[in-house]
Amino acid sequence: MNILLDYEKNELYTMLEPLGEKKFRVDQLVNAIYNGKDYEDNINVPAGFLDKLKAYEYILQPIKIRKAIESKGKDKTVKFLYDLPDGNIIEGVLMRYAFGNTLCVSTQVGCKMNCAFCASGLNGFVRNLSVGEILGQVIAVNRYLGGSVKDREVTNIVLMGSGEPLDNFDNLKKFLKVLTSDDCLNMSVRNISVSTCGIPSKIEELADLGYAVTLCLSLHASNDAIRREIMPIARRYSISEVVDALKYYYTMTNRRIIIEYTLIEGVNNSFKCAKELSEVLKDLPCHVNLIKLNEVEGRDLKAPTVDSCKKFVDTLNRFGVSATMRRVLGDDIEGACGQLRNKELSNGQVVERKIAVTARPKPNSNTKRKVKDVSQLISNKSERKEISGKPRRQYAGKTKRR
Repeated sequence: MNILLDYEKNELYTMLEPLGEKKFRVDQLVNAIYNGKDYEDNINVPAGFLDKLKAYEYILQPIKIRKAIESKGKDKTVKFLYDLPDGNIIEGVLMRYAFGNTLCVSTQVGCKMNCAFCASGLNGFVRNLSVGEILGQVIAVNRYLGGSVKDREVTNIVLMGSGEPLDNFDNLKKFLKVLTSDDCLNMSVRNISVSTCGIPSKIEELADLGYAVTLCLSLHASNDAIRREIMPIARRYSISEVVDALKYYYTMTNRRIIIEYTLIEGVNNSFKCAKELSEVLKDLPCHVNLIKLNEVEGRDLKAPTVDSCKKFVDTLNRFGVSATMRRVLGDDIEGACGQLRNKELSNGQVVERKIAVTARPKPNSNTKRKVKDVSQLISNKSERKEISGKPRRQYAGKTKRR
């Protein structure tokens, strides 16, 4: 099985050369698949070329929309369930705003993180998505909306669907490269957000790539004790380690960090938690995005009252932390991550194929360090190599990529 969207344009030239087609035919094919076209569509290439692709079992579009459920509310949020070539399913959400359409994209089938408040990990981890399967979600929704590459109906991407993006790092890197290239959707990095549970070494690697995407940390706790209870990854990385990596990311990109904090009744929504959180974040340029828990069947956690949420926001603001409550979208269509997929699985309509998962290596000792401020962190880093030919400019006494 070869998914053409897994490859960059130059790679496709090399890969399809044995088929005996001229270079401009590959250009026509690439343009067609970036516009969401498949074998049954009218593609401007010779029928013989398509026959060769079929014979070699090349897949043009790895993402098929299985279901599209539109919210009845004014926001017109759409929940998508996608079929993958191997029979697995994933989901996504399209959120409409005044500034454009934001698509929530998945990076894995299932999730290893198993956070206590999230539905994505309830059925375990199956596998990573390929570059083409991640990119294919954007292309499929573009076509659903009636757009094309030039129309770019999907204007913003948030990698906040099922899975941990930094746990699929190699494919994430290539996805960002292809998505922002002139040959593909040419999307600005300013319109891309990557959400992570917090893997310090990968956060630093992402900073070094030179893509100044908006980085969002799923924090959800004000101290390590609470975080370990609701997020298993916190048993491996402390909050201070993660914050150190975030400071480095800010230094290298000059992009303010977004802190995601789901408010859970009786767990992390007290005055004490708000005060602790303000201390944790005091030296980090960030904004806190507070989220009222979307209660998940199979998870024994409760959402706080609206009044309790407001008090938490007000307390953070009083302590000098920039914080707001996130607007609720798609709550009538099971818009929270993993809910629709789990319902489909529980109905027995899909049997997913799982693969063996190898254990993660233990963290290197050099990732465990204390950093008091951003300037100390950057001074402790060795000089970085130039990446992807991106220009650098001076920042805080060190070099920084645009």
